[in-house]
Amino acid sequence: MSDPVASGLVVVDKPSGWTSHDVVARGRRLTGTRKVGHAGTLDPMATGVLLLGFGRATRLMGHLQLADKEYLATIRLGESTVTDDAEGDVLETADAGAVTHEAVVAAMLPLTGHIQQVPSKVSAIKVDGQRSYARVRSGEDVQLAPRPVTVSTFELLAERREGDRLDLDVRVVCTSGTYVRALARDLGSTLGVGGHLTMLRRTRVGGFGLDVARTLEQLEEELSYVSLDDTARAAFPSVDLDAATAQDVRYGRRLTGIDLGSRGPVAVFDPDGEFLALYEQGGAVARPVAVFV
Repeated sequence: MSDPVASGLVVVDKPSGWTSHDVVARGRRLTGTRKVGHAGTLDPMATGVLLLGFGRATRLMGHLQLADKEYLATIRLGESTVTDDAEGDVLETADAGAVTHEAVVAAMLPLTGHIQQVPSKVSAIKVDGQRSYARVRSGEDVQLAPRPVTVSTFELLAERREGDRLDLDVRVVCTSGTYVRALARDLGSTLGVGGHLTMLRRTRVGGFGLDVARTLEQLEEELSYVSLDDTARAAFPSVDLDAATAQDVRYGRRLTGIDLGSRGPVAVFDPDGEFLALYEQGGAVARPVAVFV
């Protein structure tokens, strides 16, 4: 086990075949602490950016999970599956050979912007206290309610035709809670040929992209992490306080006569640049969301 390190964020390039919990378990060994959490689950098939917080940074994970996310994906038209991705059994097949480029682009438009999306049935969403995927695997026909999500970008990058199948490479930028495999399912449904996801790579969570991500093998050789101070700076709007106000923050007091200038959580720092807390403006008063010192 590594010598314990204080607090921070490890940006992992998750390999295919690993669950997010598998990566957390490896993160505990790498950091030398059991206090490790992740922001934004990735399915085992998916690769790419997975944020691991350790030490005090675990308390930021719930907030980082809400950040927008960017993906590269491949959608196969002509086959629908139980899971809406390549890991599930094929439900139906159809000939997608006649689907035109223009038809694909037109079908992607209604799936862009503020939409109501029905999550994939094989998901961790709870239905009457039980995970949806558990109900589906036991043979139930689960019906999930649509949820509001925002898909700010649904971009067609390339297409490849193989017989009666059509593979689409796409780029997706979306809010937390969006299922990219549900986009694949709905695109195939709109085109009348079915569809599922064959590849998913997350390229960014909030301000953290593949440029700062490291594979587990690289992290075994050298633990590279972002300090708690730098994590807060990168992930949230930030405000530097004077010494007196910083002392109030250390005691978790409400702040009056200050305008943090943001509707969401703001990271506040003392004059020496130490991250103190997340605060949120409410009218003329700023209230603590989470204090870290």
